[in-house]
Amino acid sequence: MKRTTEQDSNYTDLDKMSVAELLHGINKEDKSVPLAVEKVIPAIESLVNVIVEKISNGGRLFYIGAGTSGRLGILDASECPPTYGVPFDMVVGIIAGGDKAIRKAVENAEDNAEQAWKDLQEFNISDKDVLVGIAASGTTPYVIGGLKTANENGLETGCIVCNAGSPVAEASKYPIEVVVGPEFVTGSTRMKSGTAQKLVLNMISTTTMIRLGKVKGNKMVDMQLSNIKLVGRAVNMIMQATNLDEKTAQTLLDQYGSVRKAVENAPKN
Repeated sequence: MKRTTEQDSNYTDLDKMSVAELLHGINKEDKSVPLAVEKVIPAIESLVNVIVEKISNGGRLFYIGAGTSGRLGILDASECPPTYGVPFDMVVGIIAGGDKAIRKAVENAEDNAEQAWKDLQEFNISDKDVLVGIAASGTTPYVIGGLKTANENGLETGCIVCNAGSPVAEASKYPIEVVVGPEFVTGSTRMKSGTAQKLVLNMISTTTMIRLGKVKGNKMVDMQLSNIKLVGRAVNMIMQATNLDEKTAQTLLDQYGSVRKAVENAPKN
């Protein structure tokens, strides 16, 4: 296995660079990430097809990871309910070390190969579900152990890694290997690797929700109306879909509580 994420940066003497030089250097490296993601779209497609099938049949999507990778999984999972109106347990993110590790690193949490499956047991995970491991290096014991045990229990498994030929990918039925190369700061995988993971997670959850019918046209018709901005957005959606005036659209939204139901029950012109 070649650890490209640990290779020396393409830049030297960072501490002697000006602010402008540093920013341009980081930006230049970041530009390579979407191209790396593009190369693995077929692998992403294979995993998404499995996720859609499982969720359509009552299953759930779980992410596991440590550090930045774990936090990114939690971020993606936590945004699905407000954006698409799905239950909070449909997409679940778990980080090594528990919720306290979201804000502060928990020493040696990622080194326990048995803990991930124990954490997953709290959610009664089963072969109806899909487990996706997230690990830039592809060597995190917490993730490897969770995937291996999931395989033994009949789950579909996938991963998002940034090195080719890693143990995490080997333990996954649907591996996604986004090789982004050396980081701007050597080994700082929260940078390009983290960006790649975030892009892939966006693709996975967004495409899954669209295929599950949570988007109509290009609108989030099932979003939760949790603040004034979103209520205003919902009213505009209803107005666009029905050609009704703002007051009528607001009345429909108040009555039915969602864009989808308001549009479905709007008076026909």
